[in-house]
Amino acid sequence: MAEDSQTEIVDRDADWSKFLKSRYRKQLAELTREYPYRRSLQIDYRELESFGKTGLRIADELLDNPGKVIQDVRGAVRNHQLVKDREGQPAKELNIRFVNLPRTVGIRQIRSDHINRFISVEGILRKTTEVRPRVVQAVFRCPGGHFTIREQSYGRFREPDGCATEGCTFRKLELVPKRSRFVDSQKIRIQESPEGLRGGEQPQTLDVDVTDDLTGRVAPGDRVVINGILRSTQRVTHGEKNTIFDIYLECNSIEIAEKEFEEVQIDEKDEDEILTLSRDPNIYRKITHSIAPTIYGNEEVKEAIALQLFGGIMKEMPDGSHLRGDIHVLLIGDPGMAKSQLLRYVVKLSPRAIYTSGQSSTSAGLTATAVKDEFGDGRWTLEAGALVLADMGVAAVDEMDKMQKEDRSALHEAMEQQSISVAKAGITATLKSRCALLGAANPKLGRFDDYLPIGEQINMPASLLSRFDLIFVMSDKPDHKMDNAIAEHILKAHSIGETIAQHKRTPIPGVDDEYITEQLKPVTPEIDPSLFRKYVAYAKRTCFPRLNDAARGALSGYYMKLRDLASGSNKPVPVTARQLEALIRLAEASARIRLSQEIDLEDAQRVINTVDACLRQVAYDAKSGSFDIDRVVTGIPKGRRDLIRLIKETIREIVRETDNDRVAIPELLDRVSQKGFPRDDIRKQIDQFLREGEAMEPKSGFIKLI
Repeated sequence: MAEDSQTEIVDRDADWSKFLKSRYRKQLAELTREYPYRRSLQIDYRELESFGKTGLRIADELLDNPGKVIQDVRGAVRNHQLVKDREGQPAKELNIRFVNLPRTVGIRQIRSDHINRFISVEGILRKTTEVRPRVVQAVFRCPGGHFTIREQSYGRFREPDGCATEGCTFRKLELVPKRSRFVDSQKIRIQESPEGLRGGEQPQTLDVDVTDDLTGRVAPGDRVVINGILRSTQRVTHGEKNTIFDIYLECNSIEIAEKEFEEVQIDEKDEDEILTLSRDPNIYRKITHSIAPTIYGNEEVKEAIALQLFGGIMKEMPDGSHLRGDIHVLLIGDPGMAKSQLLRYVVKLSPRAIYTSGQSSTSAGLTATAVKDEFGDGRWTLEAGALVLADMGVAAVDEMDKMQKEDRSALHEAMEQQSISVAKAGITATLKSRCALLGAANPKLGRFDDYLPIGEQINMPASLLSRFDLIFVMSDKPDHKMDNAIAEHILKAHSIGETIAQHKRTPIPGVDDEYITEQLKPVTPEIDPSLFRKYVAYAKRTCFPRLNDAARGALSGYYMKLRDLASGSNKPVPVTARQLEALIRLAEASARIRLSQEIDLEDAQRVINTVDACLRQVAYDAKSGSFDIDRVVTGIPKGRRDLIRLIKETIREIVRETDNDRVAIPELLDRVSQKGFPRDDIRKQIDQFLREGEAMEPKSGFIKLI
């Protein structure tokens, strides 16, 4: 038996040597040249499988007995001198890394059978600790000068009971760090990807032990595939050993998922369906009708959401800056307009999306935070929040107006720069948050008032509003024809729902599957949600359209037309360059829906109509009869700015005339109202000055500027 096992070991040596020499000659030569600065040999599992019968056998052995196989490869490299150090000796410190395993195991699918086996796990990085040295071979010295070596494993530090030298009775030994061997070590925690979770499930996490040259390569929010050996450690509570063991992954290699939407599997059949769909002349109508079909109407909003799902193109500039491609949309509306329903539906359709409610979110939960817990052994660690986890996808934030002021300010950087900077507890880091934001908010006064400026109606700063590409006002206005259609739609949906529920219990005569399908048609999406997700992923992966001359001319013409409205020196500013960028992003998304590589005039017209409809709702100033983007951007319409300036000038004028620093309010009202402003507006503005501390009332009925 001993003979046999000996032959087996020798055979393995030869097998590995043969495999490495035939497939990895180039990598081995590179390692010899760069050793010891590079000391990892990366072996592709698929290469191993394709290496005949022997390859298959050792590939299977790797999954079942990884510790032995890694030692075998090291032995083969050493015995056959495949990698040498500077002195021409066989390299001792070599890491063998395996990548591209055929199957990944879900974090929640890990069971006791997987312990000590080689597995591959996919997820998002949630937390990381700093890189610190860990002792792997501790050398102890006794007072007699003898040395004792003790190998160390993950977890608790093990000390020898006494000096190992024969005849030496010393029990107290001290560690000699200089002679001990250390390795870089880092602890990371990965969490399941949110895509695979059913509603309400809490994502599960797995701790990973990363060592040597793999440390410090990943940051929270990265999507990774980690290959390694599943290990277990016994739980110890208050010094008592427990029968339950904790698991962790001993990392062998990390693959960073660079490609977007890799998790959406698209086979040839799906690809044919997608391409057929893209050639359909009614593709825009179909896509719009596939977004929340149970909600009647709101076509413009649904079309905007469709454009947001497909998104524009992110551009990298030669100077290192980047222009965002994600489209941000805000829905402001009266209660009961099904905003939350739309948000939930979008999360279902997007290949990667996260839903959160502003009322319960803190800035730390949205962006990222530094936490101090047992994971980092009491040290500070970085934890990624919702916007980081939604990187490359859609973040749906409901009830944005209910968020705390300081939490909302965390969104500024995430929306424009698409990154999140953290500077807390000695940690300074920048995380990526390249996500499109879909927000929903209610008006401050409960219902929308057509006559008040939008800035006064939403509990959100103007600087945040200006970052949205599209702002939709979903107001609830009674309209007999529309209300009748909505009532019909709701009653029909409920009635067929009741029929199905009843039919399941006791079959109703005349009701069969065909009847149900026919009745459900108005609330059935035209494109199945799973195909829709694949369609979006496919478009984002393969389609990068360019503007043609006609489209460029149309967008430029619309922008200039709006700017020219303000060519007079004292007119409101209609549109800023931000709106032009929004037009370009939307046009790119519109072409992507058709999987077209060119943005044509039709795309330009479509997005001009959408943006025009939005501007009419939020930036149209009825008094001046033109668009005033300041209603959104600064929250102060042009008319009000003129009134503020006029009141202040009039006060200074009266002070100069009377040589008295206080002015009678009735006189001020008379003078300013002569310039064509209503007395109510002037009175309101004077009260605001007094409230905000720009002026004071030294005596009743008098005002003085501060």
